[in-house]
Amino acid sequence: MRVFTPDEVATGTESKYLGVLVAAKYARELNTLPRESMPLGEEKKLTTRSLEALTSGQIEFRLVKRRRKDEDGPTSS
Repeated sequence: MRVFTPDEVATGTESKYLGVLVAAKYARELNTLPRESMPLGEEKKLTTRSLEALTSGQIEFRLVKRRRKDEDGPTSS
């Protein structure tokens, strides 16, 4: 089992918390892929693979501001 330090996770992101969120989102994306598309010999857990990809700089991401419900415009009442 590979252990990732907070400093490793924070590399390339603004903080360790953002790094963990990005890795978790990437692990969910990996989970949606068909098992046949996974390379043979890749028996690692999805979270380990996503953290390895994050710390090695293989994941590109961008932050998108969320819209609040009250910013959607006028509501019909």
